[in-house]
Amino acid sequence: MGHKGAQLFDAINGKLIVSCQALPEEPLHSPFIMGRMARAAALGGAAGIRANSVEDIREIKQEVVLPIIGIIKQVYDGSDVFITPTAKEVEALFREGVDMIAIDATDRIRPDGTTIEQAFPALRRAFGDKLFMADCATFEEAVRAAELGFDCVATTLSGYTAGTRGRALPDLDMAERLVKTVRVPVIAEGGISTPEELKALFDAGVHSAVVGSAITRPLELTRRFVRATRAFD
Repeated sequence: MGHKGAQLFDAINGKLIVSCQALPEEPLHSPFIMGRMARAAALGGAAGIRANSVEDIREIKQEVVLPIIGIIKQVYDGSDVFITPTAKEVEALFREGVDMIAIDATDRIRPDGTTIEQAFPALRRAFGDKLFMADCATFEEAVRAAELGFDCVATTLSGYTAGTRGRALPDLDMAERLVKTVRVPVIAEGGISTPEELKALFDAGVHSAVVGSAITRPLELTRRFVRATRAFD
């Protein structure tokens, strides 16, 4: 890891990263709105931003001076991998100049028919010393990602793949095991709903954590409260 990598991991150590994303079918889908969302997160004390799409990232850069973890969500027929799934998306993020690129590092077959073991070495060669974050669903996937040379591993996809669906989130067990096993920073992400859950993850030794829906998705937050009202009908 180079000097820039060390700087980034120092900047987010023990701190919160806020995911500012809205998919096309969501009411807040807009680079302008995501830029303002990131600005609000920065003012609230976030140490980094995770964002989806070149358009959103460009807008966010106008609003904040924080490290940006970039992804591009792209669905391809015949593959369940959609977080930065091919070299095309990686190149777009590389050209935009994000601080770190997050990609799906599960054991699922990628849109081009490769596995992560086949795909990542080629990405590392093509994009030099760019920092890469491994979005994983299982402990085993994250261990393998660290062995492949990812700069950090994350619990992002636990609970969101066929093999992990129904798992209680956030996946504190996975995070704890990884902290004790891998030598790269462990990033907690996925289903962190309360400050208490976040504190438990930091107490377990994670390097940093990403919170998205609980901060930046009012539609989902509203649904949680509405479900509570129905419980008393």
